[in-house]
Amino acid sequence: MSNPGATTHFLHSLNRLDHFRQGMAARLSNIALTLEQTEQAEKIASGPLYLQQEITDLRATSQRLEQGVFRLLVLGDMKRGKSTFLNALIGENLLPSDVNPCTAVLTVLQYGSDKRVTVHYRGGKTPEQLDFSDFKLRYTINSAEAKQLEQQGQRAFPEVSHAVITYPLPLLERGVEIVDSPGLNDTEARNQLSLGFIQNCHVILFVLTATQLCTLAERRYLDHYIKGRGLSVFFLINAWDQIQESLLDPEDPVELAAATQKLHRVLRANLQDYCQVDGFDLYDQRVFPVSALQALRQRLRDPEASLDQTGFPPFLAALNTFLTQERGVAELRQARNLARQVLHHTREATARRIPLLDQDLAELKQRIADVEPEFLALTQIGNQLKQDIENLRDLKSRTLAESFRSYVLAMATTFDQEFLPYQPPDLELLDLLNPDHRQRFNLAFQAAFEQYVNDQFAVWTRTAQGDLQQAFQQLAQRAQRYGSSYQVVTDRIAEALTGQTLPRDPLKDGSADDSPGWAQWAMGLLSLKTGHLSSAAPAMTGFDFQAGLLNLFTSLGISMLASSIFGVILGPVTLALLGLGIGALQADYARKQLTQVTKGEFVKVLPQIAQEQYQPIYNAVQDCFDTYKQEVMQRLNQDIQGRQAELAELLKHRTAREIDYHTEVSRLRILEAQVASDCEVIEQLYQTLLETV
Repeated sequence: MSNPGATTHFLHSLNRLDHFRQGMAARLSNIALTLEQTEQAEKIASGPLYLQQEITDLRATSQRLEQGVFRLLVLGDMKRGKSTFLNALIGENLLPSDVNPCTAVLTVLQYGSDKRVTVHYRGGKTPEQLDFSDFKLRYTINSAEAKQLEQQGQRAFPEVSHAVITYPLPLLERGVEIVDSPGLNDTEARNQLSLGFIQNCHVILFVLTATQLCTLAERRYLDHYIKGRGLSVFFLINAWDQIQESLLDPEDPVELAAATQKLHRVLRANLQDYCQVDGFDLYDQRVFPVSALQALRQRLRDPEASLDQTGFPPFLAALNTFLTQERGVAELRQARNLARQVLHHTREATARRIPLLDQDLAELKQRIADVEPEFLALTQIGNQLKQDIENLRDLKSRTLAESFRSYVLAMATTFDQEFLPYQPPDLELLDLLNPDHRQRFNLAFQAAFEQYVNDQFAVWTRTAQGDLQQAFQQLAQRAQRYGSSYQVVTDRIAEALTGQTLPRDPLKDGSADDSPGWAQWAMGLLSLKTGHLSSAAPAMTGFDFQAGLLNLFTSLGISMLASSIFGVILGPVTLALLGLGIGALQADYARKQLTQVTKGEFVKVLPQIAQEQYQPIYNAVQDCFDTYKQEVMQRLNQDIQGRQAELAELLKHRTAREIDYHTEVSRLRILEAQVASDCEVIEQLYQTLLETV
């Protein structure tokens, strides 16, 4: 990637991956159409095979591959060069540098033949199309406005969900979407807007600057919202070229080498902890010094410029590897696994059907009656799994709600130590004595207090996320065990009906892949999410519990409790501090007095918070498990009902008319061959992809 045309190479890799995506999508769609046509031929054949769930899954996965995107979320503090970096990445001066820090709505850059902005609203209001100048005029505010709105308990543009900019750029045409977030360290509402979108993105590009590296605010966000959440983060250290400009002798190579080496040591010391993935240190693949302004200038002059001196080639190479090899291969592996599963189910269905076509009608009726108790055994397996999910749901709902209550109450004992670092160094307590400056003090104090409270709650939510992850790992293991028991029963049913042992599918090897489709979904081997991927690691289940957890805590408003708490304690705190007098406010212990007075008022409301939030958290965790349970049980029950309905329909068709054995066998064999042919192409595409990455 250090050769000329680094961005062209990157685009070529994305284009090649898209070729494999589209090829697999077409074949999955073909299989779905083949199965659908077979099911619709029931009037002239022996009845449907009840493969509707497979058809639904194939169409959903095919559509996801066709429309698939890699979504990059750009995060960073204000004035870090995010807009310049984005412009350099896309190769055009699309985002003015003065817009990004003041943009109060989340903005998604997508490919489109027309250049336009579409603002999406909440509550079902029709989206509105604007030109760039109107969008900037209507949906940007300065920091002072944002802070004033938040102080009043309001949000800027609360009716707006997000904005979408479409633009005919090659990078976006290759299936990349870029999410441009408001700057961090501005207001808590806007920070939550950015951070709340994290789980909807494949990659986070966190922009820092070499001239002001890893501020306390940046470390705060990394510690509380990024670290330990299984997110894929690339760190871009912008303005690297300014290191040389800041030297006493910019032309001295020894001085330059010493300065860069020192900065690299500082970088590793500060960022290494955030580059640990599954026990591996990925620092060298995740941290990249860049000079965005130089890169943008070069790309504006020559779209295929080498960018060798800007740091972009190694970054693009690492991003290319991640997107096309790690993400891309994982996504297509899921599609390949689905195709293999559908082929297995098709072969199972035809293997069950063919031996029943020439059986004596009376014998067929008797055999169907004989296996009825086995279907009860399948239902019992499902009920046992359902009970396990509900038991774990109730346990986790109670323990997490209780842990939040205990955590909140314990904040009283840690407040002195935890809150002091949040007070900004420029917090002037004497402003309290001047009515004209009191508002300035209140805003600064509010920002410090809200950061403290939000960070404390973020620590708890991260712990809760870990607890739920372990719970869903347990459910995945139980689903595999129940799936094995389920498979034993379905094999008994098939053998009792046909009078013979069905041949083993060569695709199956006795591992977890041998589980029924519903169990594979519950175990995470089959992920049919039509939206985002929440992390680089495979999902624990087909249900995206991590995004669900983030969404449920966001909907509870835990992250915004700080504003309501502050509104309650501000008055008493201000009055208590005013009572200290000028001398006390000027003394060294003034800040400690502020901490103590704030603690006194804060402690008064903690029991109320703990009590009020207990039931909402309990209910929200229950909803998280219930969503999972509903999907698992729906798939399991559909499988049982489909098997029963298949026998009932066959019996109905056999009773109503004579079925031509040879014609029907030929039809079923053709079905198998068509599905197998498409699966073979999918397998070839997948293996070719593995050989080329």
